[in-house]
Amino acid sequence: MSIGRVTQRMLTEGSLGHLQQGLGRLARLQEQLSTGKVINRPSDNPTGTTAAMRMRGSMADQTQYSRNAQDGLGWLTQIDSALDSVTTTVRRARDLALQGANASASGQVARDAIATEVEGLRKELLSRANTTYLDSPVFGGVTAGRTAYDASGNYVGTVGDVNRRIAEGVVVKVDLDGPVVFGDGATSVFAELDALATALRAGDQAGISNAITTLNTRMETVTAARTAAGTRYQRLEQADQAAGDAKISLEKQLSTVENADLAETTVALKLQEVAYQAALGATSRVLQPSLLDFLR
Repeated sequence: MSIGRVTQRMLTEGSLGHLQQGLGRLARLQEQLSTGKVINRPSDNPTGTTAAMRMRGSMADQTQYSRNAQDGLGWLTQIDSALDSVTTTVRRARDLALQGANASASGQVARDAIATEVEGLRKELLSRANTTYLDSPVFGGVTAGRTAYDASGNYVGTVGDVNRRIAEGVVVKVDLDGPVVFGDGATSVFAELDALATALRAGDQAGISNAITTLNTRMETVTAARTAAGTRYQRLEQADQAAGDAKISLEKQLSTVENADLAETTVALKLQEVAYQAALGATSRVLQPSLLDFLR
């Protein structure tokens, strides 16, 4: 059995190497305690770093989904407000038509006054049809312009869906097609009100009766459109809540991977300090002999 010769240099280098390792462990624990994280660079935990990066990517996705949902809620809020006013206006126009149809109680002067009010209601509806959100007409589809209808009641928007992605593979339409609600050209609510005003001034009972029928149908159309918009609004609210909940869950998971347990890290730091101090004391005793003591 051979015994290797242990030199003073070997002893010194070995002691310094172990002291450096202990000092490195102490430095890592101090860094974890000061930053509050167990992963401060990828080399600390490659697997944990990969998982943390994926979680951060998912959190960014959920944040964007929430923003999209909130933007969609803004669109649909404007639509609901506009449709509420449209419903009131169309109902008022129908009531005026009913008044005008009562020939025994309405003379020509009264019918002319009703026609004037109907023309005012037409202007009100045209304004509501051009309601905008962030300078985009909510009834104008994907048009780049700022209006959905011109002064004549013709649709000048671009038919198309304004969608918002609220989850992976899930998109929701946040606008409303103007022609579906207001019609277009000769079949629009604006043309219907023009026809009612003309019939009132002419004392055309058949025309007034026809206007009442078309306005009843228009009210049903507006009500159906508002119901559809309300359903989508509810979906967006739920999506916004789901995105927020998912983000909170991901934050908790990320904390488990990245964040240091302060109590555990503090105890480990104290133990490492004790170990390092003990290593220093032992090394000082082992390397105590001077050159003269070694030669002697």
